[in-house]
Amino acid sequence: MNTAPMQLAAPSGLMSLVLFVVAVGLLALLAGGFWMTSRVKYRESPRPRPEEQPKLPPEGPVHEIRENRDYQEVPKTPKGGRPLTPYELGNVDSKTSEEQKRPRWSSGSSGSFGGGGLGAH
Repeated sequence: MNTAPMQLAAPSGLMSLVLFVVAVGLLALLAGGFWMTSRVKYRESPRPRPEEQPKLPPEGPVHEIRENRDYQEVPKTPKGGRPLTPYELGNVDSKTSEEQKRPRWSSGSSGSFGGGGLGAH
């Protein structure tokens, strides 16, 4: 009878010790994580007090406004002229459009790629 496989199969105190050391190491990592989180949280600025919270404007809540806008056209570059840089264009201003009817897709088109319709033919 060969005793070597029996000795390998027998419970070893060394394996239990290794598992215990690994478990203690994991617990130390978790405790260190909590400790570092508490240090970071301690350094953060305090939460705002109720009197520092934002208030509604006097005229009440602001609601969304849905409207069509007309934008200024980008100036055309004359033939042979130098193109304008973004700095020369300035801010593009807009104004409320005369036509407030919402634009729709043309009839017969699906409106988007893969929308399931036949598309314009």
